[in-house]
Amino acid sequence: MRTQFYNYICNLQDTITAALEKVDGKAGFQEDIWERPEGGGGRTRVIENGAVFEKGGVNISGVHGTLPETMQTHFNVSEASFYACGLSLVLHPKNPNVPTVHANWRYFELYDSQGNIADQWFGGGLDLTPYYLVDEDAVHFHQICKEACDRHDASFHQQYKKRCDDYFWNAHREEARGVGGLFFDYLKPGQKTMEQWFAFVTDVADHFLEAYVPIVEKRKELPYTPAQREWQEVRRGRYVEFNLVHDKGTLFGLKTNGRIESILMSLPPQVQWKYDHQPEENSPEAELIAVLKSPKNWV
Repeated sequence: MRTQFYNYICNLQDTITAALEKVDGKAGFQEDIWERPEGGGGRTRVIENGAVFEKGGVNISGVHGTLPETMQTHFNVSEASFYACGLSLVLHPKNPNVPTVHANWRYFELYDSQGNIADQWFGGGLDLTPYYLVDEDAVHFHQICKEACDRHDASFHQQYKKRCDDYFWNAHREEARGVGGLFFDYLKPGQKTMEQWFAFVTDVADHFLEAYVPIVEKRKELPYTPAQREWQEVRRGRYVEFNLVHDKGTLFGLKTNGRIESILMSLPPQVQWKYDHQPEENSPEAELIAVLKSPKNWV
């Protein structure tokens, strides 16, 4: 399964970066191949200063070795070896009318002292973070997510949509990071076989471009003001806060001696923090905050 999924994410990275370069029309992805001293490595691809994408990355990695003590405690195991691979992407558009997007699909194996698989699971999802709320964009994104889920189990969308809302909750701000999407983790043999979980996860990942690119194409040419750009940078600050305080993937990377440039690729290039910043009452900015304070069902 590990080889099958790693080969899949290698091809997926090629597909996604090619499509995004076409959408941007100006900038291309720079590739950086790296190795992890403890075992494994990855292929980082970053786009910067494009016509559409101010900064973004589509990264794959496959790492292995002895599980660090901090993660042994987390998984309640001792002296375990592991293998983890996945694709992670974040795109920060220049235009405040275009949402930021994040997605991740990963596979994990834990081994016993004889090298046999003791545990294995898939995880991942995708989520949308707009700066200005456009209902039809949120509906479109969630509709594609729901269709992918429904092809495998009618209960998946409601279940993984709620987990996404719960996971991307910026607790210290009492608001969601964005309008959500899907989040799933620890998809293990049981309810479905690993082959069936593979089919589900890859189906979701295969429809990422369909969920996001039409939104970008609709919004990327819209005019915006300096005030809207400032709002975007203030909201990006909330994104940074979540990633550095709450995000498990970021923390896992930092605790397993992951590649720091790839881990922090998710952070936007320009951000603002303003003291006690509040949007004007009844403004589009206030409308966004109202939805982030109380996540809703879009489909």
